[in-house]
Amino acid sequence: MQINKDMYISDILAVDRNIAAILMEHGLHCIGCLLAGHETLEQACMVHGVDLDAILDDIHSYLNASSEQETTEA
Repeated sequence: MQINKDMYISDILAVDRNIAAILMEHGLHCIGCLLAGHETLEQACMVHGVDLDAILDDIHSYLNASSEQETTEA
């Protein structure tokens, strides 16, 4: 699944809970906030002054590495 800027934080975390660590590393500590279900990644980045492209790059890198690891383990 491709994560994009229009996805809600809660939906992103539903893809893989480990993405929470990436969000927090970038300063998005709102993962447990009630607004996480009603705020897109783009909105959260704007509110918190986080570079959207950088966070998406890190999320995609993580998901690609995770997918490759699953492939080699199978």
